[in-house]
Amino acid sequence: MLTASPSPAPPAASTFRDTVADWLRDFQRRLCEQLEAAEGHATFQQDAWTHGSGGGGLSRVIQGGRVLEKGGVNFSAVWGEMSEQAARVLLMPNANYFATGVSVVQHPRSPRVPIAHMNVRYFEAGNGEAWFGGGIDLTPIYVDESQARWFHQQLKDVCDAHNPAYYARFRQWADDYFYLPHRQETRGVGGIFFDRLTVGKDGSREELFAFMQAVGNVFGPTYTALMHQNRDLPYGEREVQWHMLRRARYAEFNLAFDRGTRFGLETGGRTESILMSLPPRCEWHYDQRPEPNSAEAATQAWLRKGVQWLATPDAL
Repeated sequence: MLTASPSPAPPAASTFRDTVADWLRDFQRRLCEQLEAAEGHATFQQDAWTHGSGGGGLSRVIQGGRVLEKGGVNFSAVWGEMSEQAARVLLMPNANYFATGVSVVQHPRSPRVPIAHMNVRYFEAGNGEAWFGGGIDLTPIYVDESQARWFHQQLKDVCDAHNPAYYARFRQWADDYFYLPHRQETRGVGGIFFDRLTVGKDGSREELFAFMQAVGNVFGPTYTALMHQNRDLPYGEREVQWHMLRRARYAEFNLAFDRGTRFGLETGGRTESILMSLPPRCEWHYDQRPEPNSAEAATQAWLRKGVQWLATPDAL
C-alpha cells in the first residue's frame, strides 16, 4: 500500500464544502466495502496523494479479482487557480476553483458482467458560483434487455424522489454525453448524466446535495446486484474478443471526450488517478464488425440514442 503525507486542510472559505467533501470521503469507504463483498477475493489498495496547488485525494484501486479485473473508486478535494486557457476550455467563470468528488469505474473480468461508471462531484468557482454534477451509466458487453430496463428503473426511482422531471432530462443528457460521434454509437445503454446543477438557480444547496447523495448511494446495490447475476455465466474466446473490442471503445471515449479526464489533466491532476478509468486490456483490429444475426450484432443494434428503456417493449 502506497502512502503519502496527509493533504493540508482546505481554506476555511466555506464550511459547506467541507461537509460535502467529508460525505464523499465516507461514501468512498462505504462503496469500496460493498464492491469488495461482491468481488469476494481481491481488495482495494489505497494511494494517498497531494495536489500541487492545494488539497489532494485518495485513490482506491482493485486489480486481479475473480469478478473485477480492474476497478477504481477515487476521492479528491482540490483547489487552486487554473490557467485562463483551461478555464475557457472547461467553461469555468473564474480561474479560481474548489472541486471535490468521487469517480468510479469498474472493469469486470467476464464479458457477461457490464462495465460500470459513476461520478458525483461538487464545484465552487472563485466568483461565488457553486454547482453539483454526476451520473451513472452502464456498458454491457452483451446487452440484456431486462437488466437494462431494471437498471434504468433504479435510476428513475432516485430521480423521481427528488424531481419528477429529472429522469427524462438526465437520461437524454446521458445519451448525448456518453456518445462516440466518430463511431456513431453510444458507449452502452446509457443512464443519467447531469452537470452544473447550480445552487440558487436549480435548487438550494441542501436539495442539490441530497440528490447527489442519492445518486451516489444507489450505485453500490445496483451494480453489485448485476455482478451477482452475471458473474457465473459461461463464455468463450468469441466473447473475449468482443469484450476487448468494446473495452477499446470505452478507452476511446475516456481519452477523447470525457470531461472528468479533461478537467484532471487541464488542472494538473494526478495522472495515475485520472487514467485509472482505462481498462487493463483492450484491442483494436482494422474494420472489425460483428457477424450478421449474431449476439454481437444484436448488442451493436442497441448502441443508439433515444432508446426508451422504460417504455413498453413494442415502443423500444
